[in-house]
Amino acid sequence: MAACMSENGSDRKLEFFLKVPFPSEREATIALQSLSPDPEPRKGGITKNLDLSGQTLSVRWTADEARILRVSLSSFLDHLSLVMETMDAFGPPVSQ
Repeated sequence: MAACMSENGSDRKLEFFLKVPFPSEREATIALQSLSPDPEPRKGGITKNLDLSGQTLSVRWTADEARILRVSLSSFLDHLSLVMETMDAFGPPVSQ
C-alpha cells in the first residue's frame, strides 16, 4: 500500500493518493465494484476517484479541508478492510 499527500497549487486543495495491490486482477475488480457505489455524503469540499490498473486499485482524494479528508479516508479504509476480510474469509474468487 502506498500513499502520498500534497497541496495542490494556488487552490490550496489537499490531495491524497492511495494504491492498494491485490493478489489478482479479479480481486481488485471485486474491491472496485464493492467500494465504488459509496458516494461522498457531502455535496462539496471533497472528491474521490477510484481507478483500476491491472491488480492495483488506485484512489485519489481532493479536499478543501484536512478534517473532511480525514473523515472520508477513515471511512474508506474501514470499508476496504471489510471488503478484504470478506474476500479472505471466502477464499479466492471462482473463475467465471
